[in-house]
Amino acid sequence: MILAVGRFVLDYLGIAVDRIDAIISPLKPNDRQAPRNVAVVETEFNRDNSAMKSLRSSMGLLAFVMLALYGCATRPINAPITEFSPNHGYQYLARRPHPEDHENVVILAFSGGGMRAAAFSYGALETLRRTEVDGPRGVVRLIDDVDVITGVSGGSFTALAYGLYGEKLFDQYEKRFLKRDVQGELLARLMDPVKWPALSSTGWGRSELAAEVYDDILFDGATFADLDRGRGPLVAIMATDISTGSRLIFDQAFFDIICSDLDTVPLSRAAAASSAVPVILSPVTLNNYGGTCNYRMPGWAEEFKESPTTPRPAARALKRLRELRSYGDGASRPYLHLVDGGLSDNLGLRGVLDIIETFEALHALGQPTPMDHVRRLIIFLVNSKTSPKTTWDKSENAPGSVALLIKATGVPIDAYSSDTVELLKDIEARWQALRKLRISAALSTESDPVIKEVIQAPDMELYVVDVSFQALHDTEESEYLSNLPTTFALSDAAVDRLRAAAGKIILASPEFQRVLRDAGARVVTENSTVEE
Repeated sequence: MILAVGRFVLDYLGIAVDRIDAIISPLKPNDRQAPRNVAVVETEFNRDNSAMKSLRSSMGLLAFVMLALYGCATRPINAPITEFSPNHGYQYLARRPHPEDHENVVILAFSGGGMRAAAFSYGALETLRRTEVDGPRGVVRLIDDVDVITGVSGGSFTALAYGLYGEKLFDQYEKRFLKRDVQGELLARLMDPVKWPALSSTGWGRSELAAEVYDDILFDGATFADLDRGRGPLVAIMATDISTGSRLIFDQAFFDIICSDLDTVPLSRAAAASSAVPVILSPVTLNNYGGTCNYRMPGWAEEFKESPTTPRPAARALKRLRELRSYGDGASRPYLHLVDGGLSDNLGLRGVLDIIETFEALHALGQPTPMDHVRRLIIFLVNSKTSPKTTWDKSENAPGSVALLIKATGVPIDAYSSDTVELLKDIEARWQALRKLRISAALSTESDPVIKEVIQAPDMELYVVDVSFQALHDTEESEYLSNLPTTFALSDAAVDRLRAAAGKIILASPEFQRVLRDAGARVVTENSTVEE
């Protein structure tokens, strides 16, 4: 568009683009030309000098037009909805309302970590795609059983790209994203003077510039409406509300609260918000229209009464509900500023915990849930967390300010992430213990209602498959991967090693083997496609 405007300006002023060289060339020295009459030379010089002045004026006007076009840049505005309609749009309940015939629910959780996370999570998808299992439903690919993918920061790109392209992703993702200097392209756009006026516009910051790059190289203008039209797994992208620290999910369930239409939101903006590292990148801003569409909380939320004696799972669910209700007041909070999802949930697991705890609480109350018919909840935790070594403990001098700042922000995030994993495993262990008590001979005839309530556990089996660098048996390879930087540019070799490692970890996982054993399945094919 800018080139078209430039050509229009030059043509309007009577200077054809292909005449620029003709204007400039007589002014260039040429030793082969014969001496000419001084008067003729002076006449030609005055004519050409006038042409050059006209050219400079034209180019100045062209520069002004270019700056004006980008100086008027405004951020994309998420569209409002006028009337709330429950269980519609891009959310889990709308896509799988009653999974009675769906005994397994498989969730992939892709952590943050820049290109390292994008490549590692892609390796997990490749492994599930080329691994077929033979079970009660016959031979199926594991990837076809995936119901939900959560994505944070770097992991959000792989999650969104698979949700958008499905099988086609495996023919293009390496070239279009993984083995590309995305960071260099971001910097090139940032250093382009034409973009500077836009960067100073209200609401149009560095993350909008990043979203523009992501759209050009990966998402091709797609929105959540494109995901909703697809038949793949639900993709839940996490970001953090910088004003409250709350974890927000790009699904219609949350957008209903702020009375907005998720379908119109570009996937590139969701990825930009989820990976907007504070200071380095600007927040992504959403309009909050909460309170204008007659939104109502789901009916099951009414079962959780505010009480000091509310059971723990229900108490945590209530806390989350109160947190979300606060966004329904758009008059007081008309704008939401979103940054990297890793600040509130670097593993993409807190949303999974919300579902599990809500299900557990409703189960304890004897209320029906959409997951009552699910026998197995299988979670693949694809965690690209690194643990680079330092030599700080060997020196009396304390580390510098920059190193301290990086470490100070990373330590609590890593600790919070580890606590989330352990909490999930605690729930798994508790359910198993309660089921053993329930079927034990000692309690089989127990009529005490208190004991019956205590030993009441969901019939669903929970599996957590740990896909992390620490799970690699090859310690040298584990150390290499753990020291890869958090950046959006990695060598081709590093990308391939990350992909291969994900496959090795999944297939060797004791928890994954337990899933196969309990489901009566076995791996029948697994052929590597990553060049060693």
